[in-house]
Amino acid sequence: MEITPIRTEEDYRASLRTVSALVDQDPEPDTPDGDRLEVLSTLIEAYERKHHTIDMPDPVEAIKFRMEQSGLSVKDLEPMIGQPNRVYEVLNRKRPLTLRMIRNLHQGLGISAQVLIMDAGQTAA
Repeated sequence: MEITPIRTEEDYRASLRTVSALVDQDPEPDTPDGDRLEVLSTLIEAYERKHHTIDMPDPVEAIKFRMEQSGLSVKDLEPMIGQPNRVYEVLNRKRPLTLRMIRNLHQGLGISAQVLIMDAGQTAA
């Protein structure tokens, strides 16, 4: 099994093709192909972490996404944010999230607190 580091986008794409073919074969663990799949997956993950970072979503967009995903309405957010007018103000970016709202949304909707505390337009370091 010859595996080399992933240093370029070309190496990355070639590794993805190899992993895709191996996944289709569904090799057993602790076999040569299973080991190759595991090692290449680890290398790809490390390369992606370094070269293909994904920014954290905007807090309001994360709330809207979770609402859409879960079929929630403004009324469903009232226990977490407050009266309907306050919910609309938050969703329309007229009012910032408070610490209490962030805690409630984190617990109620399962949105990462790290996402909720970010300012709009800010990216994670």
